[in-house]
Amino acid sequence: MEAFLNKAKHIQTVEEAKALLWNEIPSPAPETLEALALSLDAHEGQTRKSGEPYIVHPILVAAITAKISNDETMVQAALLHDVVEDTSFTIEELAVLFGDDVAHMVEGLTKIVEIRDGELVASGSDERLINSALSFRKMLVASIKDVRVLVIKLCDRLHNMLTLEALHREKQKRIAEETLVVYAPIAHRLGISRLKNHLEDLSFKYIYPDDYAQIDEYIQSNVQNLQFKLNTFIQKVKRAMVQNGFDEDEFEILGRVKHYYSIYMKMHRKGVGIEEVLDLLAIRIIVHEPIECYKVLGLMHLGFTPLISRFKDYIAVPKENGYKTIHTTLFSEDGILEAQIRTQEMHQLAEYGVAAHWKYKGGSNSVNLNWLESLHYQNDSIEEFYELAKSDLFSEDITVFSPKGDYYTLPKGSTALDFAYAIHSEVGSNAIDALVNKHNVSLLTVLKNGDIVKIVKDDKPHLHCSWLDTVKTSKAKDGIRSACRARIKETDTLSAYNILATLFNQKSEDVQTLIEKLDLQDTLYKLPLKLDYFKEVIHQVAEYMGAKEVRFWELLKKGYKQPKSKELDHLHFFTNKTLDGVEFDYCCHPKVGDQIVAFYKGSKAIIHHKLCKHAYAKILEHEEMLYVSWSGSKLSRYRLTISLQNKKGILADLLAKLSELNLNILSIELGIRNSEQAEFCQIEVESTESKKQKLEERILQTFKLIEIISLDDAYNK
Repeated sequence: MEAFLNKAKHIQTVEEAKALLWNEIPSPAPETLEALALSLDAHEGQTRKSGEPYIVHPILVAAITAKISNDETMVQAALLHDVVEDTSFTIEELAVLFGDDVAHMVEGLTKIVEIRDGELVASGSDERLINSALSFRKMLVASIKDVRVLVIKLCDRLHNMLTLEALHREKQKRIAEETLVVYAPIAHRLGISRLKNHLEDLSFKYIYPDDYAQIDEYIQSNVQNLQFKLNTFIQKVKRAMVQNGFDEDEFEILGRVKHYYSIYMKMHRKGVGIEEVLDLLAIRIIVHEPIECYKVLGLMHLGFTPLISRFKDYIAVPKENGYKTIHTTLFSEDGILEAQIRTQEMHQLAEYGVAAHWKYKGGSNSVNLNWLESLHYQNDSIEEFYELAKSDLFSEDITVFSPKGDYYTLPKGSTALDFAYAIHSEVGSNAIDALVNKHNVSLLTVLKNGDIVKIVKDDKPHLHCSWLDTVKTSKAKDGIRSACRARIKETDTLSAYNILATLFNQKSEDVQTLIEKLDLQDTLYKLPLKLDYFKEVIHQVAEYMGAKEVRFWELLKKGYKQPKSKELDHLHFFTNKTLDGVEFDYCCHPKVGDQIVAFYKGSKAIIHHKLCKHAYAKILEHEEMLYVSWSGSKLSRYRLTISLQNKKGILADLLAKLSELNLNILSIELGIRNSEQAEFCQIEVESTESKKQKLEERILQTFKLIEIISLDDAYNK
């Protein structure tokens, strides 16, 4: 594939492009020849930014499609994929000439362009690309019903990435970001590793050129040594297999250096430099029968020391997209290498994913694609994308089981609550406890490969808002986040009634009736959040009751005073009640900047976190409440754990960069080591940034941040 793509990259003439295509399809069907002829005619006179004839692009997309799949209808659709968009031909005309199947695929490919134009921000926009790219990906997968359309589009994008040099730097970066966010994950989910790896590496080169160059320089400068290690290990494995009954013609061993983007992600996941990445090298042992895979595994584990924590058996427990292979990491005299053991059929599926069904099985449309639903992420924010990317796309995974033997693949580090959400969102939201291997454990217990997990659930939902940063999977994060947003909106609405009732010395139920008469019930949740809106509602209530001249207004006038702003202990209140002090209840731990509520008791304000279950119970009991918000710019304190390389001047550089981030350093502890002997330092800092996530984003742009913990509990003065 490497040589094929390298050749495709440098082709600039129609004749060269056609030669590459016919090399993949030596005996093309008449319809394929007709599709090429029509495409040549339709694109006559059109050129690309590089100056080459435009038709070279569709021909090379068709050649890549043919390389990935033997389905000639897909090749015909690839040849015609830009005809409807860029020329006067219509889908109906293509259906008459080439049949409904080809026309249907071309229509799907044209639809992708329409969705992209509608969902993706313009290249000149300042808006973050990832927000719109996520929306585009969600629309794309939801609307494209024929998976062949996605496969052709991936081939189209791969050729675009191969020829990206002709564009301006800014355009290159945006297309590369879109590829990494939209297309590489789709290739990953379709199981087409051949496309995924190339899309990732090409994108990586344009998005992070310095990191790419660093890895490339290391690999190229060590290429002979790495190749020597690989060849030596392959010879040892080959010798062991032949000595134990395998004929040399019955198996194949392939060796490779892992692709650059996977090395980069491994470096960032573990917080290490490339020299510290353990397994840069991998071999694949390909045999005929599944049972032989286990015989080879036995030979590997008897001949080399295995790193058991890295062992995965995807033959017994396949991945959701059908991927089957045994993975094991081995210690050898030449270093640490990964060995993947699979049959030829498994190898085809691993390399070509769903496309293997067309390439090797003569064009089957009965592929099970239910698992593609996992691409339908619900949220489009940049923060949530990176959570998804880290947890769903790039992490190592584990397999755990239900008591009935159903298995679930989860990211490494997943908790019992992640497992609950993997079963069903309702199981996750109602979960209260878990049994792991028949032992009662917390829902936050981190699961290990092979664990048998049973979830204990209630008949009503339970909030787990403080666990959002602990769970790993996007489904769990999305479920928790949605439930907490709903609870906060409900709490704000109910609090608004209680705040107004306290202000006007009335029952909460009477205030609710009044608000419905004013038709404010749908927007009242804003009252505890926005002081201007609160003042506006007070004005509307007073105006309405004055106009009606009812007894309620007379009662209201007797004890009613105009509310005023009051500042106490970094808190701002707006009330007409006597207020002598503030207390933080010890049932919850609101930090500076957290969302809070205030209850009025004995001329004091009692502060709770807005998501505190005791506060929620008090709100439902209609206890007296006050408008409250944080005031001023009190500094927030954090503990940072940062990966620190042991080299001269690193500490001075670290302190200078922390100063640039406007962080006030309170203490610093150096020389901390973890179990893998990586070095860290812990720093306590003060910052004007009260939102931990925003500060984390800023720090990550400069350092390898391992952990950030807020130390500023508001009740703990």
